[in-house]
Amino acid sequence: MTNASYIWAAGEGLPLESSNSVLLPANYDIFWSSVVLVVVGLLFWKLVLPKFQEVLTEREDRIKGGIQRAETAQAEAKAALEKYNAQLAEARAEAAEIREEARQRGKQIEADMKAKATEESNRIIESGEKQLAAQRELVVAELRREMGQNAINLAERLMGEQLSEDVKRSGTIDRFLAELDTVSPAGK
Repeated sequence: MTNASYIWAAGEGLPLESSNSVLLPANYDIFWSSVVLVVVGLLFWKLVLPKFQEVLTEREDRIKGGIQRAETAQAEAKAALEKYNAQLAEARAEAAEIREEARQRGKQIEADMKAKATEESNRIIESGEKQLAAQRELVVAELRREMGQNAINLAERLMGEQLSEDVKRSGTIDRFLAELDTVSPAGK
């Protein structure tokens, strides 16, 4: 308020009483403000705006490049995933094939082992039968010899004489054994 009384004392009058408007500046202020505005605008347009556009373009290129790289990486990842899935499916198919082949081979080995075991069993049985037949022949020959000897001893006792000659002995033994052979099958 002291300013208002000072102005009034100087005789200038109240600020709203003059022809100059408080809301509108003086014409020279408008002119020089316009000149400064045009110079600053031109400087901004020539110096700042190109740098700003360059930075914006660079950022836009980075973003586009980043998006393209991301899309490329995503496509590569998708291709790698498909390749991995294909390899996995191939490996699974190969594993199934190997398992089936192993099963078939196992069955073949089992069949071969059974055949070999049967063959070995038959060979052992045949060998046993041959040994049994050979031992039977030995036992029969031994029994014939013993029975022949017993027959001779019995015949000597019955006849009261001694049959010591080989010719008599072998003839008597052969006759006795022939009679036993004819009697044995009838007894069975």
